[in-house]
Amino acid sequence: MIRCISCGAEYGLDEIIYTCPKCGSILEVVPLRPDVSKDVFECRKSTMWKYKEFMPVDESKIVSLEEGGTPFCKCQKLGDELGVELYVKVEGSNPTGSFKDRGMSVGITKAMELGVDTVGCASTGNTSASLAAYATRAGKRCIVLLPSGKVALGKLAQAMFHGAEVISIKGNFDEALEAITALALQGKLYLLNSINPFRLEGQKSIGFEIVDDLGWKSPDRIILPVGNAGNISAIWKGVKEFYEAGFINDLPMMTGIQAEGAAPIANAVRAGKNEIVPVENPETIATAIRIGAPVSSVKALRAIYDSDGLAETVTDDEILSAQKLLARTEGIGVEPASAASIAGLKKLVETGSIDKGEQIVCVVTGHLLKDPNTAIDACVKPVEVDADINALLSIITGK
Repeated sequence: MIRCISCGAEYGLDEIIYTCPKCGSILEVVPLRPDVSKDVFECRKSTMWKYKEFMPVDESKIVSLEEGGTPFCKCQKLGDELGVELYVKVEGSNPTGSFKDRGMSVGITKAMELGVDTVGCASTGNTSASLAAYATRAGKRCIVLLPSGKVALGKLAQAMFHGAEVISIKGNFDEALEAITALALQGKLYLLNSINPFRLEGQKSIGFEIVDDLGWKSPDRIILPVGNAGNISAIWKGVKEFYEAGFINDLPMMTGIQAEGAAPIANAVRAGKNEIVPVENPETIATAIRIGAPVSSVKALRAIYDSDGLAETVTDDEILSAQKLLARTEGIGVEPASAASIAGLKKLVETGSIDKGEQIVCVVTGHLLKDPNTAIDACVKPVEVDADINALLSIITGK
């Protein structure tokens, strides 16, 4: 069953619906209550479908590229430096290099159930790359709208290479989403942005894996970047479902990090508001979170407030610094948006908002090579010398 998060109206799982017809609010899938023990997961392959009983789709229709089961790295050096027990959930290890694959696997599976032939999305990059791959896997036509000149090269290449029909919009992400939503409402395609509640059903598996990775317990806090705001609410939903199933005894504080130039949710939390004021012209080097009117803002705010969490902003310089810090301290390469979680952690520790000794999981959402140009620009150019042993020795030894 699908339920409106505002008025509580309920709809069937087989309805093609994105917002509530009665009040216009966004929807969520009512949590399943499978009668299973957590022991059932032990001998299964380490993908997100390990937890298939908690996924609201037909198991026989699953479209998968073996997403999920991503690395859960204890970051001892960086944690010691910050005075916390730090783990990093590396979502860039998913098939197309971002966490979006989890939601897209469930979303495309639902498209198979519904029998639609065309799927589509608006995107800042990662959603389009993922949708293109999964649509191809399922044999569906794929339409992608991208804001012109605002998408990192690695992501654009993926969407095109997997065969999506890519249309560049003269405007920002929010305008692209408005346009493709109108097409979806006319029945021209099945929309797979995070306004589609089945997308978040896949992304909640990050929460499942975090508590499983920790030996069936919740961390003190989960920190992640926030753009369109689906992921923070999805992870909270996943952790709560396992809590309500009796698999864990505690819940984490959900902490969302936004770039200063695109921070409607952080601004709302600071003001104690339950609604955002959209940012008309969002700007940040972190293209994946360059979103001024996130569609899942209400869900994200509820996740933060209900979990006694936090929201913070970071500058582009802080993001790029954290990106290098994670790569050069722990060997984990992430795109700029992903590094926002590390930048936010560092800032919150420095301001005393996070206590020393907390057990923290930072979710890093996309691979370094999603945005290769930014990575290259942040580095010193290679030194060029003759292929001569003495020339090489002078550089290596500094003599």
